[in-house]
Amino acid sequence: MDRNTLEHVLNCLPKLQIAVVGDFFLDKYLIIDPELGEPSVETGLEAHQVVAKRLYPGAAGTVTSNLSALGVGTIHAVGIIGRDGEGYELKKGLADRRVRIDALIETEMRVTPTYTKPMRRLPDGSEEELNRQDIKNRSTTPGDLEDAVIDAMRGMASQVDAVIVLDQVSERNYGVVTDRVRDEIARTASAFPDVVFFGDSRAHIAEFRNIVIKPNQREVVEAVRPGTPADASQERVRDCAATLAARTGKPMFVTLGEAGLLVYADGSSTHVPTISAEGPIDIVGAGDSTTAGIVVALCAGASHVDAAAMGNMVASITIQQIGVTGTASPEQVRERFEIFAARGLAS
Repeated sequence: MDRNTLEHVLNCLPKLQIAVVGDFFLDKYLIIDPELGEPSVETGLEAHQVVAKRLYPGAAGTVTSNLSALGVGTIHAVGIIGRDGEGYELKKGLADRRVRIDALIETEMRVTPTYTKPMRRLPDGSEEELNRQDIKNRSTTPGDLEDAVIDAMRGMASQVDAVIVLDQVSERNYGVVTDRVRDEIARTASAFPDVVFFGDSRAHIAEFRNIVIKPNQREVVEAVRPGTPADASQERVRDCAATLAARTGKPMFVTLGEAGLLVYADGSSTHVPTISAEGPIDIVGAGDSTTAGIVVALCAGASHVDAAAMGNMVASITIQQIGVTGTASPEQVRERFEIFAARGLAS
């Protein structure tokens, strides 16, 4: 990616409309001061004292936060949340980030998925994450809620430049992206070939069809050669990417951790390296920030390789933000481009 391409992508951002379909979580950080701990009168156990909290849209919400920070003009959230306190906080967080929530379905039949992350404050002021507490739906998604998601997604397809699908829930059919919703995404993507359809999934990445996907190297190998060791060679990763891309019918971006991205498109693969992170890092949400960078570049007409470079740059910024859901602004991306260019990773 050269400077002219980068500036073209950044200049296109205010004009873009992007829908994010999937599992919207609330990320709830609770800051605990251990020096204020006191015994519970009822149980005798230590009662941890929360002195601050940080609330962020998580999972699909992390994608929308990154799109918002980059300056995307219009962002739509399509998903299912509970009619509860966590849902209220999630909607507020999305609205604060300019995300339209008209298509965010509220229902008493579901809870708002929440990752509660207790953070112990250390003497030097830093924080240490304790055991996470998860609130998730423990039953299959009702058919009428699937209908509502499908209708919203279909309605968006004619209005947007991209549809990003984020399947966070590993249990089959317990989240927003059920088998039925996934099939409809494939049909809608075929009906709107000029719209960028882009998918990511924790457990079902190999089941998408007709859309660009972003597995990691373990997922792409496991999809094609189940049982293969996690430390498969890059040659095997490339071979498996070619096989999986033939199944999905679209290009693919394979995340390689600190090695960057592997792009498979037009029958060949290209390795797009990234920079090594300096100092402490927090990789929570790194994949979602990569997704945001790739998709906005594709919407702006960038090549797949340049889109991967954009994804690498955005992620390299967000992983250096500790204990928060990281994002990257256009100015930060410009500054990071100069570092990539100085190290020969941008032209």
